[in-house]
Amino acid sequence: MEEIKVSPDYNWFRSTVPLKRVIVDDDDSKVWSLYDAGPKNIRCPIIFLPPVSGTAEVFFQQVLALTGWGYRVISLQYPIYWDLIEFCDGFRKLLDHLQLDKVHLFGASLGGFLAQKFAEYTHKSPRVHSLVLCNSFSDTSIFNHTWTANSFWLMPAFMLKKIVLGNFAKGPVDTKMADAIDFMVDRLESLNQSELASRLTLNCQNSYVEPHKIKDVTVTIIDIHLRQFHGTRYAAISSDMVSAEELEVQESHLSCNQDSEDER
Repeated sequence: MEEIKVSPDYNWFRSTVPLKRVIVDDDDSKVWSLYDAGPKNIRCPIIFLPPVSGTAEVFFQQVLALTGWGYRVISLQYPIYWDLIEFCDGFRKLLDHLQLDKVHLFGASLGGFLAQKFAEYTHKSPRVHSLVLCNSFSDTSIFNHTWTANSFWLMPAFMLKKIVLGNFAKGPVDTKMADAIDFMVDRLESLNQSELASRLTLNCQNSYVEPHKIKDVTVTIIDIHLRQFHGTRYAAISSDMVSAEELEVQESHLSCNQDSEDER
């Protein structure tokens, strides 16, 4: 437990990169938290946007690695926004405050969706040089929660955390993955009810990315956990690219899950 929190890399990151808090909206309660590392003379940095369960710290390894190569990296944590347009406007103001005309955006899950929506939002006056999307999506309908999106603000924190934890990997995982999950759970515990509710609302409210508005943006897609989607229309890769052994394990796992649901 907490192997990452006590690791030398994490402690070095926390001791050398200061956490900044920035207010760019008229509402003083909307505070952006961010780590800004690397040469400040670089005017087109890479900005990391976390998933629903993430905070600015979750990308500390990427920050350390990329700054070591001379890049400027910003890892941030969102204020509470309940609307995608409101988020995009707030993020634009943040870039203006940091005097950044264009940026590279790396987004994980919800972060990737918000990155795409921001690129779409600013397509007439582009602010996004490129997108890197990790385990992300472009249409919220895949979650089948659009009808409950406006109710998350009413739910207690423990229920919201249960919803998020339901997306974490289950069953045996390797040691590094287990440590990463523990770290993400710890970060999830640091988020309050309003923060979780607002993120889930952005994640699930009825919306999709209009592809023609981001067609000129370079996009890199990274998928690292999609075994659960094998055989569905959401599969990221062809089954021909997966070994027979992996498919057998996945089919066995799906069969066990189905049996468990039937017993209920």
